Amino acid sequence: MDGVRAAIYRKTGPARDVLELVELDVPDPRAGEVRVAISASGVNHTDWKARTGLTGRAPDDFQVPHHDGAGRVDAIGPGVTGLAVGQRVWLYLAAADNPYGTAAEFAVVPAHKVVPLPDNASDELGAGLGVPALTAAYCLGGDPSAVQGRTVLVAGGAGAVGHFAIELAKHAGAHVITTVSSEEKGELARAAGADLVLNYREENVAERILTSAGRVDRIVEVALGANIDTDAAVLAPNAVIAVYAGESEQPRIPILPLAVANSSIQFALMYTVSAAEFARVVSWTNAAIEADALSALPFSDYGLSDVVAAQEAVEKGAIGKVLVRP
Repeated sequence: MDGVRAAIYRKTGPARDVLELVELDVPDPRAGEVRVAISASGVNHTDWKARTGLTGRAPDDFQVPHHDGAGRVDAIGPGVTGLAVGQRVWLYLAAADNPYGTAAEFAVVPAHKVVPLPDNASDELGAGLGVPALTAAYCLGGDPSAVQGRTVLVAGGAGAVGHFAIELAKHAGAHVITTVSSEEKGELARAAGADLVLNYREENVAERILTSAGRVDRIVEVALGANIDTDAAVLAPNAVIAVYAGESEQPRIPILPLAVANSSIQFALMYTVSAAEFARVVSWTNAAIEADALSALPFSDYGLSDVVAAQEAVEKGAIGKVLVRP
């Protein structure tokens, strides 16, 4: 396919220095691949970190950024089953080991990263799933039974991962506590269904949790270094702390309270999750969508020509979801 509009970078660095809008030839899908016409591309922190070089890898030739997106199947390669041309889909990790991410009019991706989008889901929700929703499901144990009837603490409940962690846990039957840093973020967390929303800048989180909800069975953690003492103070026996961010931290781990609780710390990096685990979390996510249990965060729209501004917004900590519309 000739002349497709796409954002690319050929070297890593600041957005304004390396991102450019080009006409790109997008190939026909090979065996096991699918070409998708992109309607919305979701921007994640991992996207700008890759572009700046923080992940330690530069493009071999060019890279179309962004892992997540929503659109319609445009063409199907040999051997692909379960998808049809024209079908609405959402994508995850599209740009992992693949030059054709979702910041383009079309993307070519492995078929297992293309998931049917239920009819009741908007493109905005579909484009915002991917990395955040699957990370949330993985941190929650990969299956609703892992948190059903349990108490879950979600650190940073207004972020994309936190948002879906709240919704998935609530739909699974968990009691959900979350922390936020402002009233605006608190409103987002309450809208997602959190039972108890705590502003960690204004109150003692550990005391409130212990007096209001008791001990916690699972923690979805965004900042282990900053929160480990609070986490350790509220752990139930055999609790799990699932950490998905804070890669630059070197936290001091309080061994005794974690050992007394027989707890564990699990790290979540979706690039290295097994195919079997991905199948579990994708299945859980789509079942929740079909049940109307997941919702899109408030979003900001950018055109493809404004991809620099879109990435800079996420890099600066934009609240809600940033979408690029090809």
